[in-house]
Amino acid sequence: MARQFAVFGVGRFGRSVADTLLALGQDVLCVDISEERVQLLSHDFQHVVAADATDNASLRALGVGIVDVAIVGIGSLQDSLLATVALKDEAVPVVVVKAQDSRHGKMLEKVGADKVIYPEKESGQRLAHNLVSSNILDFIELSPHFGLAEVSMPKRFMGRMLKESGIRQDYNLNVVAVKNGDEIIIPPPPDRIFVENDVIIVVGSIED
Repeated sequence: MARQFAVFGVGRFGRSVADTLLALGQDVLCVDISEERVQLLSHDFQHVVAADATDNASLRALGVGIVDVAIVGIGSLQDSLLATVALKDEAVPVVVVKAQDSRHGKMLEKVGADKVIYPEKESGQRLAHNLVSSNILDFIELSPHFGLAEVSMPKRFMGRMLKESGIRQDYNLNVVAVKNGDEIIIPPPPDRIFVENDVIIVVGSIED
């Protein structure tokens, strides 16, 4: 079932979120203070409005109270804080906000943000992991101590079953999925034999 999303601040980050939500079949309202940007967005989105996300009256006029999730991608620290407060005042159930750094994130949490994300930090972590190990295709930090990694299959696993690979015993990692092209197996059975072009998705401690 489609949910109601509103994206406030449709720069590079907000546009990426809005595009993906739309591709996933969700209802998306794009809101930006720049009328010029709104004009450009109107070619690709059905619901686009020029409005000030920090102003309660403007939000009320937009009817944001019916929105399931609001995503705040506004770059300005002050405006992102004010928008978060205003959206929570209008009873938006879930407000997700982009933060510049941990200090900004803590302030957002204090004023009611339900989820704070750090796009630059996360992309930096992924790049660092990719540079350190050519096998790591993607990395997501689940907590300060645990992560999820997408790893190209080491050649020594070719033709061996998952239960014979020693991934859990030798590396203390759990395989949660195996991908090969458009096919994804969740969870893979213990007797799944690794074949060429397999990608293994593992979860465990960051150290492991």
